[in-house]
Amino acid sequence: MTADRTVSLKEAMSSFPSGVTLVTTTDENGNWRGFTATSFCSVSMEPPLVLVCLAVTAECHPVFMSSSEWMINIIHRDHEDLAVRFATRGADKFAGGDFLADENGLPVLRDACVTIRCRAHARYDGGDHTILVGRVEEARMESVVPTIYFRRTFHQLQPTP
Repeated sequence: MTADRTVSLKEAMSSFPSGVTLVTTTDENGNWRGFTATSFCSVSMEPPLVLVCLAVTAECHPVFMSSSEWMINIIHRDHEDLAVRFATRGADKFAGGDFLADENGLPVLRDACVTIRCRAHARYDGGDHTILVGRVEEARMESVVPTIYFRRTFHQLQPTP
């Protein structure tokens, strides 16, 4: 393998396009908590499992370690500011009224491209992250096109005709 330039893993991974999710849950007092994640993928179709990775230093990490369910919201271009806010330590992530409580009290992004309600299936040590594996309880999809994150910038896909 010939490389023009040696880069950090973080730099190399920024060249892998990814969707952007806002992962949300509630704490034991019913307070909404959440984070931005680009490390998200399907794991299994039977049973239906997905995973998302959460930094162990995240303020909401303890809540997700004990939460029995969470919501994964795939964003579109109108949510890019929200994604930045959810990735910012100390920010009031749910300011602005973009979320509604579902029938279980989980915060759901009003017009997300996709919403996936998960029940906790497993948690794994992933170095400086925890790998949260959720069993998909329900998924909903809208016709809007998702945002892609590539080289630390949001990009838009072209809708299919």
